[in-house]
Amino acid sequence: MPGGNTLTLCHSCEGRNLKLYEIKIPVFTGMTISFMKTLILDNYDSFTFNLYQYIGELGGNPEVFRNDELTLDQIKKMNFSHIVISPGPGTPERKEDFGVCKDVILELGIEIPLLGVCLGHQGIIHAFGGKIIRAPEIMHGKRTIVEHNGKNLFQNIENPTEVMRYHSLIGEEKSLPDCLEITARTKDKFQMIMAVAHKKFPIYGIQFHPESIGTPEGKKILKNFLEMYGSNPPPTPPLQRRGEENLF
Repeated sequence: MPGGNTLTLCHSCEGRNLKLYEIKIPVFTGMTISFMKTLILDNYDSFTFNLYQYIGELGGNPEVFRNDELTLDQIKKMNFSHIVISPGPGTPERKEDFGVCKDVILELGIEIPLLGVCLGHQGIIHAFGGKIIRAPEIMHGKRTIVEHNGKNLFQNIENPTEVMRYHSLIGEEKSLPDCLEITARTKDKFQMIMAVAHKKFPIYGIQFHPESIGTPEGKKILKNFLEMYGSNPPPTPPLQRRGEENLF
């Protein structure tokens, strides 16, 4: 769009061979043209910048900040359209491991579409009162077949589908809060929770890694997420020249 400002879209990425995405991509929401800006909260994980690449390629205009780099109030003022909470080491039960992420889930997820990946997924379960326990088997770089409900994140996704997993912790089903529904499980004897969704708010969690080559449909899952809007879609930039209202 003419007159648009470029964005600083990546932080904490010095020395990395990354493509920076600085073009605002229009998103069509009915008769309104809105512009995405996606916050990626980095839980000090090497996979974060794979998510950054995919989201950038999908037009999500990602900005990456470490989980202890911003306060909740600072994040609120930055007008993000989407939030992704990255994988990471540790457990969401420890503030040292999860930083500001729990507060972001509880305070911003009610309005802004929020996706938790791996640790971020576990953090959603923990934030709403569920327990995180040891998984019956450790899965680090292993592929799994999962079955899903075909809705929201999983719309038009092959069912069952193959995903890549890197985790030793899992959300405990018997303590899963009523406000969360299970949207995907492993297709094996364990039937482990692989995805959840909040029943009222645009909050979604996936235990597997959509950014991995071992998740063939992962990019489509991220695309489905970016096509969601919460109660406060980002503002439409003003048109700069007469007649531009007919450009789209």
